[in-house]
Amino acid sequence: MKWEDLRRSSNVQDFRTRGGAGRGNSRLIFFLIRFLIGNKYGRIVLAIGFVSYLMGYNPLLLLSFLDAPKTAQSKDLTHPSNTQDNTTAEFVSVVLAQNEDIWHKLFAKAGKRYEEPKLVLFRNSVNSGCGYATKQTGPFYCSRDKKLYLDMSFFDELKNRHNSPGDFAQAYVISHEVGHHVQNLLGTLNKSHRLKTNSSEKQANATQVKVELQADCYAGIWAHYVSDVIEKGDIQEALNAASAIGDDTLQKQARGYVVPDAFTHGSSQDRVKWFAKGYKYGRLDSCETGI
Repeated sequence: MKWEDLRRSSNVQDFRTRGGAGRGNSRLIFFLIRFLIGNKYGRIVLAIGFVSYLMGYNPLLLLSFLDAPKTAQSKDLTHPSNTQDNTTAEFVSVVLAQNEDIWHKLFAKAGKRYEEPKLVLFRNSVNSGCGYATKQTGPFYCSRDKKLYLDMSFFDELKNRHNSPGDFAQAYVISHEVGHHVQNLLGTLNKSHRLKTNSSEKQANATQVKVELQADCYAGIWAHYVSDVIEKGDIQEALNAASAIGDDTLQKQARGYVVPDAFTHGSSQDRVKWFAKGYKYGRLDSCETGI
């Protein structure tokens, strides 16, 4: 993929050099908890925080102003660990910028306004609007703060564990998460949450699969509109990644057999199918998965 001379996004927040809440904040939190335990009203505050945590809200975000992530322009992506890491961060910024340009045009065409998401780069752990997360979570989108979260080590896992190397495979993953943001803006995520409420686990999983496959299709739409920078083999890289992280493939690797009712992202075949559909047609209406 020919990306080096393309525009970088201003919506990247570089959190790579800070682990989760950070050492300073961890110490502050420890003393804060000790202080709150020592009086009646403090214990009430702790109880409210605990209930909030059970409901999915991260009470530590109240301290986020102490360690707010820095918005990274391209010049800000030069300070962490090594050259390769920084190059990848630059690449992520370019892919995000491409998505911004594409979705602005498609939303405007539909008479809607596209709101750009932030993308948070981190390593090991992070506090998001949807709670605390580690690198084991993988890339994810949080609808509460409208941010994408990406641990840089995931790309190494994509290459080494899932045998899906290449920058276009990485770009597919980023664009898939942007696809969830698009779903949030269009109301699809709220609709899926309603459908999953009071449904059986099997039905909830089936709904989630439709959500994920549509995000794959939206990633395909991104690929449709960047044909001028695509090089030989790029699309195959994306298809390989889609196939490698299909539920059936991952289940076979983990347990040796497949349980379709437990799928939450879709089979390898379906993930490839819906990415290819978005890539072929480049239209929102080509991505109707039945949500």
